[in-house]
Amino acid sequence: MSVKASGGSSLARPQLYQTVPVSAISQAEQQDRFLAKTELNELVTYFQSGQKRLAIAQTITANSDIIVSRAANRIFTGGSPMAYLEKPPVEAPKEMAMAGATQTAQPGAVTYVESGGGGGGFFGGLRSIFTSSGPIPPGFRPINISRYGPSNMQKSLRDMSWFLRYVTYAIVAGNPSIIVVNTRGLKEIIERACSTDATIVALQEMRAASREYFRQDAEAQQIVIEYFDVLIAEFKAPTPANKLRQRSSSDLQGLELPQSYFNASVTRQKFVMKPGLSEFEKGEIIRAAYRQLFERDITKAYSQSISYLESQVRNGDISMKEFVRRLCKSPLYRKQFFEPFINSRALELAFRHILGRGPSSREEVQNYFSIVSDGGLGALVDALVDSQEYADYFGEETVPYLRGLGQEAQECRNWGMQQDLFNYSAPFRKVPQFITTFAKYNRPLPDQHVYGSGNDPLEIQFGAIFPKETRDPSSSPAPFSKDTKRILIHRGPGINNQNSNPAARSEFPGSLGAKVFRLNNELPGSSNGASVKYGESSTQAVIRAAYRQVFGRDVYEGQQLTVAENKLENGDITLREFIKALAKSEVFLKTYWTPFYVVKAIEYVHRRLLGRPTYGRKEMNAYFDLASKKGFYPLVDAIIDSQEYTEAFGEDTVPYERYLTPTGLKLRSNRPATIREDIGKRVDKETTPRFVELGQVSSNRTEPEIKFRINQGVTQQRQQTKIFKLLTTTDKVALENTIRAAYRQIFERDLPPYIVQTEFTSLESKLGNEEINVKEFIEGLGCSDLYIKEFYAPFPNTKVIELGTKHFLGRAPLTQKEIQKYNQILATQGIRGFIGAMVNSMEYLQLFGEDTVPYRRFPTLPAANFPNTERLYQKLTKQDQELVVPSFEPVVKVGG
Repeated sequence: MSVKASGGSSLARPQLYQTVPVSAISQAEQQDRFLAKTELNELVTYFQSGQKRLAIAQTITANSDIIVSRAANRIFTGGSPMAYLEKPPVEAPKEMAMAGATQTAQPGAVTYVESGGGGGGFFGGLRSIFTSSGPIPPGFRPINISRYGPSNMQKSLRDMSWFLRYVTYAIVAGNPSIIVVNTRGLKEIIERACSTDATIVALQEMRAASREYFRQDAEAQQIVIEYFDVLIAEFKAPTPANKLRQRSSSDLQGLELPQSYFNASVTRQKFVMKPGLSEFEKGEIIRAAYRQLFERDITKAYSQSISYLESQVRNGDISMKEFVRRLCKSPLYRKQFFEPFINSRALELAFRHILGRGPSSREEVQNYFSIVSDGGLGALVDALVDSQEYADYFGEETVPYLRGLGQEAQECRNWGMQQDLFNYSAPFRKVPQFITTFAKYNRPLPDQHVYGSGNDPLEIQFGAIFPKETRDPSSSPAPFSKDTKRILIHRGPGINNQNSNPAARSEFPGSLGAKVFRLNNELPGSSNGASVKYGESSTQAVIRAAYRQVFGRDVYEGQQLTVAENKLENGDITLREFIKALAKSEVFLKTYWTPFYVVKAIEYVHRRLLGRPTYGRKEMNAYFDLASKKGFYPLVDAIIDSQEYTEAFGEDTVPYERYLTPTGLKLRSNRPATIREDIGKRVDKETTPRFVELGQVSSNRTEPEIKFRINQGVTQQRQQTKIFKLLTTTDKVALENTIRAAYRQIFERDLPPYIVQTEFTSLESKLGNEEINVKEFIEGLGCSDLYIKEFYAPFPNTKVIELGTKHFLGRAPLTQKEIQKYNQILATQGIRGFIGAMVNSMEYLQLFGEDTVPYRRFPTLPAANFPNTERLYQKLTKQDQELVVPSFEPVVKVGG
């Protein structure tokens, strides 16, 4: 079972975390058999305990804040740790909250206590004092909140919630693989940011707190303790070393495999032939050898077997290695995998069956191709079985197995072909793949980036990205090593190319290259020797050139760095420091860093600040390591403070494009078909522009329709065509239409009848009996449990406010001040108070009144939030949780 990659790639399939059913079924599939009785009993036991496991997970989830609060209070001092939660929990109904109405809740000032329910009240508190949650590590010291900082506090509480969530996942799945895989990654983060000993104490306290909720159920308590023990043991265990690839290779890519990837992969059973095994176990091992070499169990598929070889390996007369050798030389293997194919395909299949992988390089293919050409199948089998690699991995007793994803580190150059070789059966895929792919590597590839080939639709050609699910990615990675340098074209005189003349890095390109802007110096190539020193207009030209180079465009008003510009004009900072300030601005960060993955972002930043693409994998690896360990701003410092920047631009020159790829040069030049020798003899025909053809009316329109189209978008108010207004309840059709329109407006969909019957029957009957009006009906829908579950619980407060204005006011939030006002109401009065404030507002009464269902509004143009309202209504809430109006940039007043 596999999940399709998010980018649509057919090459990489993310592995599912193991559950009891998935583990049992995948094990049977690998062995080409039905489920055994023990596996069926295991599935029966698991499904019988399903309700209990779900109940355990539901109880822990419902009390997760209290459990995390108890753990946080155990390791933090000097304040209330839970005050750093992102938002308060869902409040109780108004009837239950009347007793505490005199207390005003402040945002972020939430403190959870252990009381009631599973916590045990006062006696539960005494029990938690005298009951030890586990041994305290000798290095544990309580952490002071004021010194730790708000940001670290939020991250620590988030990490503890993650740990608790992983335990609930594992309990429901019946398999602790998700704990084993993710604990190692969290441990590495916590060791750098917090204390390992404090985390162990917190996990032990969470185990004790979770156990308290199941004091009356010994079986449930045992399940909770079992999975928490796995979590604590995995966290205490030392971080395992990476798995190294044992075979030798000239390709240095993919030598190591992180242990977490190995743990997350689908477990594949290994079969070893030992002398003391039973006859049944030996039979299973022999069938595993058949499945590996013949890609199926031939005893079941064809009722065939090689009995004399089976008896020899059962009796110990020959080893498993010799058994594999003789099976591959048998007439059955020759008929199945050698005679129907050409030598190239037979070679690939022999690698798959005997070594469990595909050919590694073109040189390896050539070597074994000569062997099979000279000696046939027998010589090829002997060469593979007698190789050092076979001895290192399988030895004399182990049955060969597929060494794919998660089994060992994978190479880059044969990635796609090896996955196809593993995923497809030989009778259905007869075309050789490796030899054709390796042959392509002899061609010059000047445009290809070292991390991918041809998968990027942009000119820059870097990174294996998949923009659409329908786009087929290239399965041939770029054959570059760390020492390979990309072929780039120099913009300027050829004599100044750094490849042939490294000392010419500081030379300006002149008229053959990009235009150069310098500050406080004479312009290069100027005839009159005019100086830009202290010239206001020339300084502004340099500033505009800096904006265009760094951002790729002229910035909008409000995005300019006015303070940095003034410092540059006054001589307080150099032009290099001004460039650094631009590169560290929020606009640059959102343009070239946040939207992209790291390799793509580094390539963009490198082109903007150094004027060239990256040279190769070695340079990219250094930048990637710096960005992953220290972040974006140290990366900018490393590029601008580098020796290359100093030699090429110095302190007073705006960076310019020094190198570009051949594809980029080709895109900037004229196409060959546009330049013709007989251009003077050609008679140009007048053609109607395409946009004029598309704008022509193909049908006759009536006068009212024409007036409607003319007035659309330019009148005082763009009105919705259909408005649902309930004038009288005697018209049952109008009443039904109004109710359905209210459901579509509030819940963004039509509700099934069974939901309406169970939850909103009372509201519908009150509306039909004129006990409430439409406005009160809308408020009742917003205060329902379904609305709280769908549009309040899953989102932060800002998103809740955005959805509330969409549903009840028919627009997006207007200003940041409005968001702050509703945020205060939401934090102090809860979701019901927030909805009541909107429904009872003057805006609602003026627009919709007492009898109209809220609808999507079209504000008078131009309006500041008209585009925001459009975006908010054109996106699906469940599929896109992005904030349309996250914040507004403050306006800074200049002068008095």
